[in-house]
Amino acid sequence: MTIAPHGMPVRIAENSYLCTIAFLTVNKDAKIYVAGHRGMVGSAIYRKLRALGYDRLLLRTSAELDLRDQQAVADFFAAERPDYVFLAAAKVGGILANNTFRADFLYENLAIQNNVIHQAYQHGVKKLLFLGSSCIYPKHAPQPIKEEYLLTGLLEPTNEPYAIAKIAGIKLCQAYHDQYGCNFISVMPTNLYGYNDNYHPEHSHVLPALIRRFHEAKTAGLPEVTIWGTGTPKREFLFADDLADACVFLMETYDNPQLINIGTGTDLSIADLAHLIKTIVDYQGTVRFDTTKPDGTPRKLMDVSKLHALGWHHTTALEAGIKMAYDDFLAQHAAQ
Repeated sequence: MTIAPHGMPVRIAENSYLCTIAFLTVNKDAKIYVAGHRGMVGSAIYRKLRALGYDRLLLRTSAELDLRDQQAVADFFAAERPDYVFLAAAKVGGILANNTFRADFLYENLAIQNNVIHQAYQHGVKKLLFLGSSCIYPKHAPQPIKEEYLLTGLLEPTNEPYAIAKIAGIKLCQAYHDQYGCNFISVMPTNLYGYNDNYHPEHSHVLPALIRRFHEAKTAGLPEVTIWGTGTPKREFLFADDLADACVFLMETYDNPQLINIGTGTDLSIADLAHLIKTIVDYQGTVRFDTTKPDGTPRKLMDVSKLHALGWHHTTALEAGIKMAYDDFLAQHAAQ
């Protein structure tokens, strides 16, 4: 047995490294691997790190490094030896994508996080931040959702495979902390939107899907936009660059293996969201709700008191953030 820096005994596997667990200020010359840097979350983290003066950033596209490939991930960590890891890579999508590609969402996300987390342990990464999702919580969890509500009830069936994979990632980080002393933390962001979002007509999340739908209806002069469900479910939305700011803040200040929520602490109904986006896009038609389609979880509001107590608060108001996201969509749309 070996005593970790925080005094807890841990078992060290042969030919492996003891992960450091202590408060670590991220030095500007640290090698930082941002897994998933081309996605909405990863690209926001990349922009934040660059703005703060970090220039030893390790970046690989999925074509350059398939994170589902165990040997490829092992070779990458052995060659590059990152000091810190932001694990933002994942297979993601909205209700339809999650419910249609259930095996893919479970298998691929398990493979990605298992490979990266294990190699971070194997190669002595100083600290790893794992990004989960608010869908890990029970479908009927009390509101607002506290971190301790994890695994206290049944999940929303439509995205259960993705949620199970993310729960496994949280538990894996905690297990490596408990057994090997690794400083691996897990953060649970609420629903996200922002620059570089996914606007796929079938596989996107609700906010970017609505931006695209209203824009295309406006362009085509359609008299009506149909939205899935009743419009009554309530959702919380966080601008991705605010999430990136929170992630860097927690990488520098938070060393607890217990997960922590990241959000705004406020929500609105899907109907109110739709009418807000309708106004921002300047669509003049009507909105109809297709009540034969599923609503998903009735409400998902995160309790962010733990994060607020540490001193972090979001700064981007929803209307301002949607305007920036719509401008980004227009730039992408014009480039296609």
